[in-house]
Amino acid sequence: MKINRLNSIIILGLIAIVGIIIAQLLWTKEAFNLEEKKFTQKVHIALLEVAKKLYEGKNHELPANSPINKVSNDYYIVNVDNDFEPEILEYYLKTVFKKFNITTDFEYAMYNCESDEMVYGNYVAISDTSKKENSVYFPKHKNLVYYFAVRFPNETSYLFSSLKFWFILSFALIVILIVYVYSIFTLLQQKKYSELQRDFINNMTHEFKTPLSSILIASNYLSKQEPIQKDPKLDKYAAIIIEQSKKLNHHIEKILNIAKSDDTALKLQKNDILLATVLQDVTENIQLRYPEAHITVTNPDESLQIYGDEFHFTNIVYNLIDNAVKYCEIAPEIHITVSREAHRVRLVFTDNGIGISQKNISFIFDKFYRIPGTKSNEVTGFGLGLYYVHKICKLHNWKITAKSHLGKGTTITLLIPKK
Repeated sequence: MKINRLNSIIILGLIAIVGIIIAQLLWTKEAFNLEEKKFTQKVHIALLEVAKKLYEGKNHELPANSPINKVSNDYYIVNVDNDFEPEILEYYLKTVFKKFNITTDFEYAMYNCESDEMVYGNYVAISDTSKKENSVYFPKHKNLVYYFAVRFPNETSYLFSSLKFWFILSFALIVILIVYVYSIFTLLQQKKYSELQRDFINNMTHEFKTPLSSILIASNYLSKQEPIQKDPKLDKYAAIIIEQSKKLNHHIEKILNIAKSDDTALKLQKNDILLATVLQDVTENIQLRYPEAHITVTNPDESLQIYGDEFHFTNIVYNLIDNAVKYCEIAPEIHITVSREAHRVRLVFTDNGIGISQKNISFIFDKFYRIPGTKSNEVTGFGLGLYYVHKICKLHNWKITAKSHLGKGTTITLLIPKK
């Protein structure tokens, strides 16, 4: 099965993001292990210092072997081999833990020789918001006499809190993965709908062309018959049928070309275009079709040239002027201004048409979009003209913008970089 480029990008993207998340989780685990090791070292050093302080002023010395014994992850036993008071032990524990920045709750217990068991000392909360846990059993050690035990009930949560950045980063990556998967799913759905739409358009237009061709052939034959030519009304009706059939055929061809260009990229045949010539040819053509239209062109440089596809550029100019005429309720006045700038040519089309509201202006270049209104219902079309204009400008790397005010006309600006 052949995998196209889009599917390859999707699969590679998913693999990359999943790989990053797995790596992030492994790094987080390693960071937690490192924090746990650092915490154990700090506790070991702090308890050793507490043991030294308990020996101060006594005639005894610390045992030769390390007095610190880690029984479990959060449970330590310290052999001092010397008698001590609980209040002094708690004071030293608080002071030394603060010195070594051990800011988590702890509890301690001491071995009582008389009862031969561990006697619970106290639960020391670092902050007022700390939740005190129920006292737990401290197991005694067989071979020691003077010793105490320290337990950190919140060690795991304390270590996790020191890794907030890693967890936030991991969470952000998971959110990115979810957004990526959702975006890909939406993209595939849109691609599917686009393909269905294009297939529908192709099938629909091809089905229309067959009966339309028959109508044109029959209409042309009827218009040449002597009885039709002698009757002014019948001759007019036959001409209307032919004209409207040709117009419908033109719309169908436009839809087919747009659908085809969406499937395969248009190939532009670029060359130098004399701007004044194209504008003159198009305005003359428009004025033959719409004699009531008044079109003026301001071009300070008649020899000005641009680089592009002449056929498609001519269609752009024709579509923009044609729209300006059709969407006008009074005598159309279109003014075209050409100006040369430092690195580009500015082409501005201004009309006195019905205008476009601000809520609709951003959609005028969308395919099949037609602004709802009475005038749009009167003007025949499929909402493909400005979509075509925008697409050709994009292929040329030209910039096109539109500004409009309802009831005051529209201004279309085309920025064309110099060759």
